[in-house]
Amino acid sequence: MTVESFYTVFETVAGFAAIGWNAQGVSSFRLPPGTAREAERSLLRRLPDAKAVPPPPQVQAVIDDARRYFAGERVDFAGVAVDLGRQEPFFDRVYAHVRQLGWGETATYGAIARALDAGPEFARDVGQAMAGNPVPLIIPCHRVTAANGRIGGFSAPGGSLSKAHMLAIEGVEVQDGIVTRDMPQLGLGF
Repeated sequence: MTVESFYTVFETVAGFAAIGWNAQGVSSFRLPPGTAREAERSLLRRLPDAKAVPPPPQVQAVIDDARRYFAGERVDFAGVAVDLGRQEPFFDRVYAHVRQLGWGETATYGAIARALDAGPEFARDVGQAMAGNPVPLIIPCHRVTAANGRIGGFSAPGGSLSKAHMLAIEGVEVQDGIVTRDMPQLGLGF
């Protein structure tokens, strides 16, 4: 059975973003890459059969929160219903854990693996889960950093610069790819 999907493109102060949803929840979110067409094209790669429609109230609330977030307001997306589709079981656990990271709080890939009772070799799997995150911002993968204060990669438009910008919105200082302020970071040495 095919799930019917919908989407809309919207503007934030950081550029255009796109959100996709179905009856179960938000299934895709594209961070602002610049143009409306880029946001739409990126979303349609994940949801090729989605229909462009005006958002229902629960999706409009997420859009309003995303606009507020990029304008610098403290926003919590933890209560947003999501439908991530089929994921590897470990990825599901990673996404659930990362959703618990609060505003301005970061954790390393290794710390997340450890928190999930996985060994240091699973840090790379945590990174793969973050790279494949279908709903960045809602699952705040920008809050997951590499070891030793390094910011790490970011698969969204703008790469690590976008990650640094999002962390800066939350008061986390990043300079030359390194987190530079004392902050709540869960790091366990790997």
